[in-house]
Amino acid sequence: MTAFQDHAFNITTIDTYFERSQLAASHLIVEGQRATFVDTGTTFSVPHLLEVLTLKKIPFENVDYVIVTHVHLDHAGGAGKLLELLPNARLVVHPRGARHLIDPSKLKMGAIAVYGEEVFQKNYGDVIPVATDRVIEAPDEFTLDLNGRTLTFLDTPGHAKHHFCIFDEKSHSFFTGDTFGISHRDFDTDKGSFIYATTTPVQFEPAAYHHSINRLLTYQPKKMYLTHYGEVDNVNKLADKLHNSIDELVILMESVADNTQQRHSLLTDAIMRYFLKELRQLDCQLPEAKCRELLALDVELNAQGLEVWWDKG
Repeated sequence: MTAFQDHAFNITTIDTYFERSQLAASHLIVEGQRATFVDTGTTFSVPHLLEVLTLKKIPFENVDYVIVTHVHLDHAGGAGKLLELLPNARLVVHPRGARHLIDPSKLKMGAIAVYGEEVFQKNYGDVIPVATDRVIEAPDEFTLDLNGRTLTFLDTPGHAKHHFCIFDEKSHSFFTGDTFGISHRDFDTDKGSFIYATTTPVQFEPAAYHHSINRLLTYQPKKMYLTHYGEVDNVNKLADKLHNSIDELVILMESVADNTQQRHSLLTDAIMRYFLKELRQLDCQLPEAKCRELLALDVELNAQGLEVWWDKG
């Protein structure tokens, strides 16, 4: 049974089961029996998205759009497969990302270079191309009508140059992909949520990241819907934490930059210690070994992305 959580304004968080449960989500928006997905997970995630449509008695032909916040494969890898099964849906993607979903060969090569062929096949499976005539490119301030419900797209670089966030006027909230960071529900405590920037390879840019977060805040959003993971509120407080995490991660990179022999291991150790310290301040009750297990992938990817950014100068 697919795990999903319904929110106000006919928004549903659906677990895509990427890597583990509650690591990555797709969001379903329904307006008068017309629907759209925001982010898809991988090809392996598609049956979970379709199961929720079936449970909600929404015909597959009633899905008008499949939106991907950016083309990293944990967000967009399943788009081609999903579109094969949704006859009337069109793909909405950032102009910088469209060509990579029409021809995903470079995306696949890039992911294989990071993870290796075996891990790529296990985690992502096939990445199916999307027909050009089913693609809508959404530049900055582009608007889309979902059965009378207005969605506005903002160009939000910092994590990736091919990233946008979607403002939903009805809920007065954003679907943020990775721009509003990562906040695992496993770590929630009475003191709030743990959140941090994702500096995944290869287009992290701290100044742009800060600017994108601040731009989202000008809309005074009530909620943020994160791909990693789900609904969060206390938006201004979390934004402050997110800004701080960008700065802290940059400082950690600077602190190990001159040690070329051990740079990567020193950086991953420093990021893990930083994250664990933040969790202690939230009075997280999970054992440290479990925290390390849950954070290991993000620590590794954040370190890789920081190093790519640093080496670009």
